[in-house]
Amino acid sequence: MPEQDDPEPVVEEEPVEQEPADEAYYKNCTEARAAGAAPLRKGEPGYRSALDRDDDGEACETD
Repeated sequence: MPEQDDPEPVVEEEPVEQEPADEAYYKNCTEARAAGAAPLRKGEPGYRSALDRDDDGEACETD
């Protein structure tokens, strides 16, 4: 009888966690504009008060 090779062990890879699509972070308004996301409105992905100079709920607006 021919010898049978031992089957390769099955290695399951851990799923890689990815940032949810509804979250975004822009270092500054230049990044937001380059990504085509500006202007950012309060409640939208990527909005944060640090980007909203006049605190009107809209960040990185194009004047």
